[in-house]
Amino acid sequence: MSDEFIKQEMNVTGEGFLPGLAIDTVIFGFHDTHLKVLLLTYKNTGLFALPGGFIHQDEDVNEAARRVLFSRTGLTNIFLEQFYVFGDKSRHDTAPLKTIMTARGFIPGNDHWLLKRFVSIGYYALVDFTKAIPTPDSISDSCDWFSLDSLPTLMQDHRQIVDKALQTLQASLDQKLIGFNLLPENFTMGDLQCLYETILNKKLIRTAFQRKMLSMGILERVAKKWTGGAHKAPYLYRFIAER
Repeated sequence: MSDEFIKQEMNVTGEGFLPGLAIDTVIFGFHDTHLKVLLLTYKNTGLFALPGGFIHQDEDVNEAARRVLFSRTGLTNIFLEQFYVFGDKSRHDTAPLKTIMTARGFIPGNDHWLLKRFVSIGYYALVDFTKAIPTPDSISDSCDWFSLDSLPTLMQDHRQIVDKALQTLQASLDQKLIGFNLLPENFTMGDLQCLYETILNKKLIRTAFQRKMLSMGILERVAKKWTGGAHKAPYLYRFIAER
């Protein structure tokens, strides 16, 4: 849901929005060796959901996704990609939305546009955890990071959306330069390997991983990370921007 929800629920016919089409975003961050997902908690309902919204008649779909992303994180220049369309008729469940609207003191009629069937376009975003500013919308208690391995129960088919986004990440780690968006500008090879292992959910052989990453020609060595004696200082790397 977006900050325009008040206008959306009062707009019984959905005038000004593309009918039957929504956006759901899986926003990934990486912190303390954990892959995290940004979730909204709705006021007085106990419901958890992915950040999402609807598409204005006068905006592009990708523009709408960037608008949703910016309103929840305060970030603009980040990796955002459309990854799947969720259209199973079984996802049409009006109960959660009725609960959210009722908690706001608004009792919708059964013909309200927000209660009709929606097909949702899934986007995943990769953000620097330290730069994102999680911001709830007008009907949310909070907008917070949750570790992927301990997510709460999500409304509708949002868990399926998260799982599909993760599968997309796992299938395109090298091609999409996932680390470029999830790691700070300078990082150690150990940091990069930890990120890969977290996303893939498996251990990797250190020497083989390092050899592979260096052979790809996408990293440049910056300096040593001084943590003690010289023999304990790992090299720092960064991604070559033009690659």
